[in-house]
Amino acid sequence: MFRRVLRTGLGQSLLIRGLGTRSGNSSLGWDGNVSEIKKKIRSLMPGEPHNFLYDTKHLPPEHSDVVIVGGGVVGLSVAYWLKKLEKRRDAIRVLVVERDQTYSRASTGLSVGGIRQQFSVPQNVQLSLFSIDFLRNINEHLAVVDAPPLDLQFNPSGYLLLASEEGAAILESNVKMQRQEGAKICLMSPEQLQKKFPWINTEGVALASYGLENEGWFDPWSLLQGLRRKVQSMGVFLCQGEVTRFVTSSNRMRTSSGEEVNLRRIYEVHVKMDNSLEYQPVECAIVINAAGAWSGQVAELAGIGKGPPGTLQGTKLPVEPRKRYVYMWHCPQGPGLETPLVTDTNGVYFRREGLGNNYVGGRSPTEEEEPDPADLEVDHDFFQNKVWPHLAQRVPAFEGLKVRSAWAGYYDYNTFDQNGVVGPHPLLVNMYFATGFSGHGLQHALGVGRAVAEMLLNGHFQTIDLSPFLFSRFYLEEKVLEQNII
Repeated sequence: MFRRVLRTGLGQSLLIRGLGTRSGNSSLGWDGNVSEIKKKIRSLMPGEPHNFLYDTKHLPPEHSDVVIVGGGVVGLSVAYWLKKLEKRRDAIRVLVVERDQTYSRASTGLSVGGIRQQFSVPQNVQLSLFSIDFLRNINEHLAVVDAPPLDLQFNPSGYLLLASEEGAAILESNVKMQRQEGAKICLMSPEQLQKKFPWINTEGVALASYGLENEGWFDPWSLLQGLRRKVQSMGVFLCQGEVTRFVTSSNRMRTSSGEEVNLRRIYEVHVKMDNSLEYQPVECAIVINAAGAWSGQVAELAGIGKGPPGTLQGTKLPVEPRKRYVYMWHCPQGPGLETPLVTDTNGVYFRREGLGNNYVGGRSPTEEEEPDPADLEVDHDFFQNKVWPHLAQRVPAFEGLKVRSAWAGYYDYNTFDQNGVVGPHPLLVNMYFATGFSGHGLQHALGVGRAVAEMLLNGHFQTIDLSPFLFSRFYLEEKVLEQNII
């Protein structure tokens, strides 16, 4: 019985008695106002530093209905949809905590900005279709009064996936499913491929799939800044800091089958302020773990996985940072303006960058080749030895390319099945996940944000059923394996 409940995610709404951290509306209330008054009185007392009025603007609020850990596109999308779907304006107080508001190490700004429907799992296709519709109407969704419109610089050149003889049947099966979900994908023989893209060497290619519409790439930074601007206009509080502690309460209960479980709830989050020893305790009702590559560490900080092995209590969130390199090169004789994002049979990928015969690309390393994620240093030998030879074999013009720059970013890599983790934890009942997308978080953020908001506000997914992505699958050992990881 308990395992069936875990599979469906049912019962979560029964465990949440409303969002408010206190009675009444979303204001601070009497206790909060008294606290603010006390701070200002203390600042006027003799011997206090030169704070004529104690400035608390840099501190997060002492109460927030929802605390979102991670202010990238996924966390901001959750914040947006919570405010968009709230039944009464300002009914939900939302705090987003981001430790680096320059986003210098964030996955969002360091990605190649692709969006595609060519996945092997139906839910991922549905998420991409939802996101592309949102992106095409971005200024209807994220418009802010007196602010300039967003320009995502969307390039609808599509994706082109190449398959060897060994992978052709899987590619064909995937395309059949993608079409059933509403994606416009066509299959191409080597002869058709050569005719449409004469710059490709089709040796070793048995079949290809090509996105006819709603695929391509866009500017991730514009989406990030557009979401930040919009959620601030909706009343979301953005705070630069780091969550260092979760304070929890617990309650033992028995399931209908007689199994005893220990349910925990976070009631306070400690936020350490940037470049300071100061921290602010924040009372809250809900915590969203959208910390990307570091979400596994955040889950561990909350006590997730700290139980006997093989038990639900001992099941960790299997998300860790994986470093990925992106290289930019110049090639005057390279493929033209209609070049799609190409993924070769061995995982090497590339696309055009702008109009000046520049290209970006790379390849995910094998398990044995995984680099140390401790820093974002680039391994240029990886390009010379593992990427360039395959590029030159597939596109002969790339034999003469010149690398101009390179950078590295992080995947929030789900080591279990390379798919997202969405929805509540079954035992830490008010922590929700939006993480583990293993490289496709940017393109799915908008649909995932809505799904998390729906689960939180209504107790179940509505727009897209993401129940296969619940945390409980790790304990149940039920993989939802995504084969098309680039």
